[in-house]
Amino acid sequence: MRRMTPVAILVVLAALIGVGCGGQDGRIILATTTSTQDSGLLDVLAPLFEEDTGYDVDVIAVGSGAAMQHGRDGNADLLLVHSPAAEEQFVEEGYGVRRARVMYNDFVLVGPSSDPAGVAGSTDIASAMAAIADSESPFFSRGDDSGTHAKERTLWAAAGLETPVGASWYAETGQGMGATLTIAGESRGYALTDRATWLSNVDAAVLPLLVEGDERLFNVYHVIVVDPARFPDLDLNTEGADAFRDFLLGEEAQSIIATFGEDEFGQPLFVPYPDE
Repeated sequence: MRRMTPVAILVVLAALIGVGCGGQDGRIILATTTSTQDSGLLDVLAPLFEEDTGYDVDVIAVGSGAAMQHGRDGNADLLLVHSPAAEEQFVEEGYGVRRARVMYNDFVLVGPSSDPAGVAGSTDIASAMAAIADSESPFFSRGDDSGTHAKERTLWAAAGLETPVGASWYAETGQGMGATLTIAGESRGYALTDRATWLSNVDAAVLPLLVEGDERLFNVYHVIVVDPARFPDLDLNTEGADAFRDFLLGEEAQSIIATFGEDEFGQPLFVPYPDE
């Protein structure tokens, strides 16, 4: 039996209670970033996979950093994350195999309609970040080592600045993207977010999109199978993980990704980008 963190234990126990049956051989634990869950994409993809294969998918939706920690602890069978530098390190350290692109969208800068930093309409994200710092306008960071948080740190660096932890105008929520956007909206502050979570969770009149289009805001998602060789004493469901990986890269899932959100939001939330 694999060693599991309390969060993973609760997720699996809840799922077992819900279905009333099923063993480890038929159950896959997917650790993923919150955007794939908050956007509703996994609510569509996972049931299709389960119906096609007979596997059950248990989802742990956290920041990408926390998702990879679940992988390092042997508490997940595969990951769906969006923090490329950290992912490469995860694989290099021997925790992951068969990493592949699945899809992409982009990050955007959102903020109050009053726009005290004067960044609306800019396509230069580094200049926008510098303007927020210069004006000391409220900025809300996830502060959770997620893919979004990692991207934010690179953007402060691109602006020639240290990440302003401790500044009076800078706050780390320690929460997921949806909750961070709610706080930013209520507090009339700025935030960096993936487009999908913003579209599916936020009233644009309260927290409008202000900066987009910079190539540095590209946001790619990869699937990674946790390497069973790293955990010879644990019962990782590698067969199921491989099956879900192949499903995400396959024609059915990629077709769904291509149009997901289009009817509701007037644009798809993600763009297919498969390696295979």
